[in-house]
Amino acid sequence: MGAVNLPTDVLRTFLAVIDLGSFTKAGQLLGRTQPAISLQIRKLEELVGKTLMDTSGRNISLTRDGESLARYSRQLLAMNDEIVARLQHKEFIGSLRVGLPNDYAVAFFQTALANFSKLNPETEMSIQCDTSEKLLSMFEKDELDIVVAMFDGDPPPGLIYTWSERPIWVSGGDFNAGNKPIVPIAAHPEGCHYRNRMIRSLDQIGKPWRITFCSPGINGLQLAVQSGFGVTALTRRTLLRGMRVLTDRDGFPPLPDIHLGMFFKNTGASTAALLLVNHIMQSLYDSGLSDFVRLERLGSMSVAT
Repeated sequence: MGAVNLPTDVLRTFLAVIDLGSFTKAGQLLGRTQPAISLQIRKLEELVGKTLMDTSGRNISLTRDGESLARYSRQLLAMNDEIVARLQHKEFIGSLRVGLPNDYAVAFFQTALANFSKLNPETEMSIQCDTSEKLLSMFEKDELDIVVAMFDGDPPPGLIYTWSERPIWVSGGDFNAGNKPIVPIAAHPEGCHYRNRMIRSLDQIGKPWRITFCSPGINGLQLAVQSGFGVTALTRRTLLRGMRVLTDRDGFPPLPDIHLGMFFKNTGASTAALLLVNHIMQSLYDSGLSDFVRLERLGSMSVAT
């Protein structure tokens, strides 16, 4: 049994087809004909022994194995391209548009981005904070270069890293659940993953609730909880002094995990974008947050000769 080397040029073609949604557009970008692009995809499928794409419909869709390979291909090419750029002493100059979700603890990512800016002052960066749905829509339209967003079900295209967080119920220190026949909730606007989980969990146990405070920013929710306006769902890293964690003993059922990901399109990415993607992941590990980073394995995909 020998190792199989996946050619980076073929992986680049694979991602170009995904990012552009067309064999023809990928060929135009890479300077190849459409049949040549199709041949490379077949070559890749032969190398891994799996079907990666479904082209039977109007749009190109990935199989489960294709989704897994796409994720690892993005990581591999991002690292490959940064290595080459550094060895060739390329300048990491450019402008970056980054999206961060309102309804998640963005403090870590803001710190990582600030550190990146200090190390790379020649790179211009703009940060957009919004709902995950809005950010992913902007990413799909190429209005953002890198996005951190939450998702349910199958991940949207462009996922390069993924992890999970377990939200927890929190209240002010003097909150007494027994005195609240209707649970007061401090939440983000409709569409928020945390808000949806809180409402579903309470509905499932037949517990009445009402929204008493609504804010698009996490700081507003934290202050509302501390001030006694209601309970909310946060992560342990966003707990503030004076807050109390509520459990099923207090009548609050466990909340389902939140799935998050970093989204990035390798196709046409600037060297600055490549550097930032790798910087964020390195920051995750250096900060000891690797315990919640869960890179999905290739699952049933096995490569052998």
